[in-house]
Amino acid sequence: MKQADPALFDRAQRAYTQYAALCWRVRKDKVEVLLITARDTGRWMIPRGWPMKGRSPHQAALTEAWEEAGVRGTAGPGCIGAYAYAKGRAPETLRICMVEVYPVAVDKLSGSYPEAGQRRRKWFSPAKAAAKVADPGLAALLARFDPRTAALESAPVRGHLSGQTDGASR
Repeated sequence: MKQADPALFDRAQRAYTQYAALCWRVRKDKVEVLLITARDTGRWMIPRGWPMKGRSPHQAALTEAWEEAGVRGTAGPGCIGAYAYAKGRAPETLRICMVEVYPVAVDKLSGSYPEAGQRRRKWFSPAKAAAKVADPGLAALLARFDPRTAALESAPVRGHLSGQTDGASR
């Protein structure tokens, strides 16, 4: 019997950290959350990405929201939840990712942003968004999301085109 390559097992067992933005707004007294599509599969998701040198997790989440969805807004520094997913399709490329989610109150959606034309974006109620995403952990987080109880702590980070926070340089 052929044994599995131990390197593949180690790669699959190591969890990689990513940061995501749960972008939200209130329209007609109802909370809406923004979903985007993955570039490769077209599945609905929230903006997420890898840690960024010199940026806190919520700053990285805000940057991903800008790059992937054209969001300008305010990121809360408190993680409001986390979920895991398997990145990669073939066993040799499989990575388990733990995604920390940060709330982003959306002020504006720009029509021109780095990944414009590569993804779709659409507003949903939290319940409908939960039904659209494939990741069960993300679905649970979306279903219970309420910005009045989310960790929108002090010292929010404002999003700017330059990627700077509150006008300060990095």
